[in-house]
Amino acid sequence: MQTEALMKEQRDFFDTGKTLELSFRRAALNRLEKAVQTYEPELCRALQSDLGKSRAEAYMCEIGLTLSELHYMKRHLRSFARRRLIPTPLAQFHGTSFKVQEPYGAVLIMSPWNYPVLLTLEPLIGALAAGNCCVVKPSAYAPEVSHVLAKMIRETFPRGYVAAIEGGRKENESLLEQKFDYIFFTGGVKTGRIVMERASAHLTPVTLELGGKSPCIVDHTANLPLTARRLVFGKYLNCGQTCVAPDYVLAEKGIKEELLVCIKKEIRKQFGENPLENPAYGKIINRKHYDRILGLVDQEKLVYGGEHRESTLQIAPTVLDGVKAEDAVMQEEIFGPLLPILPVSSMEEAYRFVKDRPKPLALYLFTGEKRTEELFLKRLSFGGGCINDTIIHLATSAMGFGGVGESGMGSYHGRKSFETFSHEKSIVKKYTWLDLPLRYQPYDAVKEKLVRMFVK
Repeated sequence: MQTEALMKEQRDFFDTGKTLELSFRRAALNRLEKAVQTYEPELCRALQSDLGKSRAEAYMCEIGLTLSELHYMKRHLRSFARRRLIPTPLAQFHGTSFKVQEPYGAVLIMSPWNYPVLLTLEPLIGALAAGNCCVVKPSAYAPEVSHVLAKMIRETFPRGYVAAIEGGRKENESLLEQKFDYIFFTGGVKTGRIVMERASAHLTPVTLELGGKSPCIVDHTANLPLTARRLVFGKYLNCGQTCVAPDYVLAEKGIKEELLVCIKKEIRKQFGENPLENPAYGKIINRKHYDRILGLVDQEKLVYGGEHRESTLQIAPTVLDGVKAEDAVMQEEIFGPLLPILPVSSMEEAYRFVKDRPKPLALYLFTGEKRTEELFLKRLSFGGGCINDTIIHLATSAMGFGGVGESGMGSYHGRKSFETFSHEKSIVKKYTWLDLPLRYQPYDAVKEKLVRMFVK
């Protein structure tokens, strides 16, 4: 009943028409920006508590990117919301065609625990910019961040406009029973299926930002020291708990051993000889995931790392070599600091390996050959990615981010966020001083001839 009451508040607020005004939306974004800046110390402490994130990483990967998205959205809000004129067919003379963006109404944002600030607030920015009311459900797996976000939102917005619901499975179930106008979910494939199934009962449109096993492919033309540096950064950021982290490496046999040497060297350089003593190295979110990740380690294929500390839920950056497709570590998204390396004879073999598996959320290719770029960009379907780098394609508001197939549906960031939380309404405005009779009965040979001239 509490959830139903909240939904009524949100619908009543939306019906006032306040959110339709750009000035109101801009003011909301300004309030959110000020709130993030005010709560930055508390958010950093919560991220340290839940995930062991250092202050620098918390700002770089969460708070800073949130503020960047806010600035981008405020700067472009008027152009995103502007009515767009469209050419009108001659058969509809005399009229004007245009598109307008309208908010859906009351939307639900369900966010994950791995980047709990960024992946809660970034879609919220899009929802508010588009003129919606919003219910935000942070993940219970990051309880400290969830509590700070809920507190921040309560102090920033009236509940009928933006509300944050804390809790776990019970609260999720209650929310999914309601008829929202749009649902935006970020999380695992299994839960994504449930969200989509529940949304279908109300024919509610959804965006699903999921995950999967994102490959990293390295050929013989790659700059191996730089490849290792960027690969180690992307893989072990947030202890591998990143939806677009390189999940495994397909390396050409001729350079695999040298790449392995470079990766080991780079891990030591970035994290030290004992990463578990590095105060800037994070932890696994909870005991369940800690045990699951350790269960994927094949001791016979462990070539680097593997140290772990149960008391702090930490697992050191780990490398597995000689991995095969049928190994346990290749059967699920790792979502942890394990890097399996598989040898391939050619880029064609690497292409076929990825092609035969579900479409990944991200793909990373390290090569100096244009032909190899074209092979993977033109012939493989994946959400997005990088050539000669990892992760950074999602750190811009100028490009959309999203999955395809089992890795998700829909996208967001910048304009894409505004469009995701808007319905595009197509309008033709006909003028009344002229009314061509071609479309009206009775039809004859002359009308048919004229229709064939105009409609083709």
